Amino acid sequence: MATQQTNVAGRALVAPSVILLFLWMIVPLLMTIYFSTLSYNLLDPDAKHFIGLGNYLDFLSDPDFLGALANTLILVVSVLVLSVVGGIFVALLMDQQIYGQNIVRVMVLAPFFVMPTVSGLIWKNMLMNPVSGLFAWIAKLFGLTPVDWFTDCPLFAVILIVTWQWLPFASLILLTALQSLDEEQKEAAALDGVKAPSFFFYIILPHIARAITVVILIETIFLLNVFAEIRVTTNGGPSTTNIPFRIFELATNANDVGGAAAGGIVAVVLANIVAIFLVRMIGKNLEA
Repeated sequence: MATQQTNVAGRALVAPSVILLFLWMIVPLLMTIYFSTLSYNLLDPDAKHFIGLGNYLDFLSDPDFLGALANTLILVVSVLVLSVVGGIFVALLMDQQIYGQNIVRVMVLAPFFVMPTVSGLIWKNMLMNPVSGLFAWIAKLFGLTPVDWFTDCPLFAVILIVTWQWLPFASLILLTALQSLDEEQKEAAALDGVKAPSFFFYIILPHIARAITVVILIETIFLLNVFAEIRVTTNGGPSTTNIPFRIFELATNANDVGGAAAGGIVAVVLANIVAIFLVRMIGKNLEA
């Protein structure tokens, strides 16, 4: 009886927070779904009317949608590969006993706490500027022609910026997994004369496999929503426009609230499909 009363009291205390969170998530979603069924242009708000799935059909059949989807997938996959591979390398370095280890770890993690807008501006104006940027200065130092990053390879430039932001996160998660590796395994491998490559592929990599799947899941959810870096560096264009930026263009440039809302729902559906797939993949790894 006492246990039941405790459960009821606990649920009563938690209920207000759950209800508030539910309303905070559901109300905007329902409003977005409602607007996605309207022909609603901000320049003529009085002319809005119900068109059902028309906005969804227009968004999915828009020639720019496939380009935005391709850019989104390229951006997500590229950043995942670079951040995971780089994160493993950085985690292995930070796991070594070196002088000033704590300072090095703070410096490595610092980019993760820089706002996306700020990091985009820093890379654009201080590092990748073809005239006065650091990379241009290094190129001139070796007698090379500086690269105009945001003209010649804009998507690759955005990928580098986003990777720089998420590399610390991957490194931190993977470092935590590395530090949980049993010391006896390391000592046994050393006594058996196991070479470094074999130790990495047969002991370290299987040990951090679950941490890698967690990194992939969390990063994927956030990388599907990359916007600020594109906005402050390239401001879109065929080469860098992803789905979030395409939605932004519909809402601001075309003043098409209905089309932007439909695009937002499509983006939510795609993100949930990816999240469900990744969660199941992680579940299988945890059961293994």
